Amino acid sequence: MALNTVSSDRLSTNVKNTNFTAAEKQDLTNDILPLSGQLGTRNKVINGGMMIHQRGDASATNSSDYLSSDRFLTNNNSSAQVAVTKSTDTPDGFSASTKWDCTTVDTNVAAGDYFLIQHRMEGQNVQDFEKGTSSAKQYALSFYIKATKTGVYTIELEDTDNQRACSKTITVSDNNWNRYSLIFPADTTGAFNNDANSSLTINFWLMAGSSFTSGTLQTSAWGARTSANRVSSSNVNALDNTSNDFLLTGVQLEVGSVVTEFEHRSFTDELLRCQRYYWQYPFGGEGDKFIYGGAYATSTMIHYSLPTKMRATPTLTFTEKRAGSSSDASYSDQYLLQYQQVGVNNGYLKNPKLNAEL
Repeated sequence: MALNTVSSDRLSTNVKNTNFTAAEKQDLTNDILPLSGQLGTRNKVINGGMMIHQRGDASATNSSDYLSSDRFLTNNNSSAQVAVTKSTDTPDGFSASTKWDCTTVDTNVAAGDYFLIQHRMEGQNVQDFEKGTSSAKQYALSFYIKATKTGVYTIELEDTDNQRACSKTITVSDNNWNRYSLIFPADTTGAFNNDANSSLTINFWLMAGSSFTSGTLQTSAWGARTSANRVSSSNVNALDNTSNDFLLTGVQLEVGSVVTEFEHRSFTDELLRCQRYYWQYPFGGEGDKFIYGGAYATSTMIHYSLPTKMRATPTLTFTEKRAGSSSDASYSDQYLLQYQQVGVNNGYLKNPKLNAEL
């Protein structure tokens, strides 16, 4: 294929489509564009690049919660403890990862013990998988992992509307950053609910007891979510040594059978997506912040317009307020933080947080 030279330092963009063979055209398509579906907003995962950590770092804990990175839940039912932090240890092209650092081990894993990292998605955001129909689509999942503990890890897609699941395994063979790609089959049984509740979950299993590993791993097709069939019997225990770290970034889920390059979004775009589920003022580690209200009769009414509509009516918490009364109340909704302090004219809230997580 020849390019038309128009100067010593510039090449013409006048490349005729007829200069490519059919095979070359297909190669270019595979390299540059997805073969089907949309070109933008392909990634169903929010904060897959781990840029947003509104809550700040989490010190050693065995809690099950959103501990550091937005939209990634640490689900821990074991005696192990982890510190969860934002890390600048990343593969090329990324600005952040999330690190789970084992600080207290669990080497005596009981049958019902587990430790997994979850990403939960609203049903209305996954309708284009056409699950439960004859036109159901496959799931292309990719992610980057760097782990101290080598061996087999189970990655599961879980349909929480219909209690169905499908699992795949990866083998971490070194302690470097590696990208892993998995294609999950389409499922013609059980449609996702078209609403703002949790329908599809990605599960990264870092440890599981025999209640989850004693059956036959369900890999080739979706089926009923049977506990014993969810995790490989060869799955590692990544919480068996305090030197173990597990780092994750670049998580992407796409419609279809083709894995494409990670879709990088701007910090602002990703933050707004995260604030649909959780909002706090300020970010963790930025110091204390206050929101003040205005006098309303013998009370203070605090109003703060939120940057985006929250998923559901949120729960309001804060670290301090000016002394009011037992009649103080939150009237916050999906659009507005609103709190009334009775009996004071100069009320405030310190470090307020609104939670509407899945």
